[in-house]
Amino acid sequence: MIARDILLFLLLIILPFLCIDLRWFKGKKAWWKRLLWWMPCVAMTAYCGYLAMERDFIPGNDRIFILYGFLFLLGLIIIPMWTFLICSSLGKGCSWIIRKCKKSPRRKPRNYGNLLGVLSVPVVWFILFWGTFVGFNKLEVNHTDYISKDLPKAFDGYRIVLFSDAHVGSYQKHNSWLLQRAVDSINAQKPDMIIFAGDLQNIQPQELYPHIDVLGTLKAKDGIYSVLGNHDYAEYIGGDEAIKAANCKETVSLERQMGWNVLLNEHCTIERDKDHVILAGMENDGDGKRFPQKGDINKTLENVAEHDFILMLEHDPSAWRRKIVKDGRSQLTLSGHTHKMQFSLFDWCPLSLTGKEFNGWYQEGSQQLFVTAGLGGLIPFRFGATGEIVVLTLRSH
Repeated sequence: MIARDILLFLLLIILPFLCIDLRWFKGKKAWWKRLLWWMPCVAMTAYCGYLAMERDFIPGNDRIFILYGFLFLLGLIIIPMWTFLICSSLGKGCSWIIRKCKKSPRRKPRNYGNLLGVLSVPVVWFILFWGTFVGFNKLEVNHTDYISKDLPKAFDGYRIVLFSDAHVGSYQKHNSWLLQRAVDSINAQKPDMIIFAGDLQNIQPQELYPHIDVLGTLKAKDGIYSVLGNHDYAEYIGGDEAIKAANCKETVSLERQMGWNVLLNEHCTIERDKDHVILAGMENDGDGKRFPQKGDINKTLENVAEHDFILMLEHDPSAWRRKIVKDGRSQLTLSGHTHKMQFSLFDWCPLSLTGKEFNGWYQEGSQQLFVTAGLGGLIPFRFGATGEIVVLTLRSH
């Protein structure tokens, strides 16, 4: 994780120390005071360098706390510094504009950005501590309806529980109760079907071993169906392609051992009375760079009749416009992946600036997409983007 963007992380750490030193400390502080100032920067840089030597995307379960500690320190020290600098710079810019607008100002305008920057620090700390120790432990059961005249009448009122992005490797002994609570909440809905939209693990199938018994207790009338997410392909570990392929195969095997039906560019038929719907699962179809691009929609929908109602499962919602909408056959697609960034402020998420599908409902003609905010996360942090399970009720009118 760190090794992929080592230069970015180093700049993130060093630049705020350098800017504050040059602006406020240079020539004004004794050498030993400046040395004290730079010591946290040196320590964080060394910490970053150590993590960059990790051969896998993240350390294994027995050492994951090393990564969590580094990210927590970023939020505790580095992010507040950046927030202060941004506020200070904006304030300085406003002061410059005021001076230019006034022909003969009596005194230099005060930079209120410094005050705003200082006040922002406890806000950042509140978000950090709340998101880590409170927000990640919360769970919502959210209800939503899907209405379509194309849905067979026999499936009117059909209840699906959707969850995604469990990232069970993030559940250790101290918080494994969170996964048990989620499973109990899902079963309490008495669904007709349970759908898991991918990312069951962080990087490797060994993370699933302690949780197989819990996940194996999920129950639904028509079964549990899943697709693979980008993290489920074991491509974030060091090793050759044979090892990664074997790990992915084991992940699929473990899911099936739990009684889940894993759909790998394939579909099945769900029947009710004399009607049926097609449940299709396309493999993760990301950008092909950081996220695996393995989706094959033609293979997934091979031999599906023209007028069948198709419920498509696809982990990465970016594939919806790229492949599913263009194909035109799937009326409803369910996705995850984005986690709603695990952060939103007053229900506003920075991902909304991208213009991409990241949470909730989207529609293009007669095709609709629903993206869940997910259950957990690789990083145990959520602020304003609470983990959720979704109860989706299908309506034919």
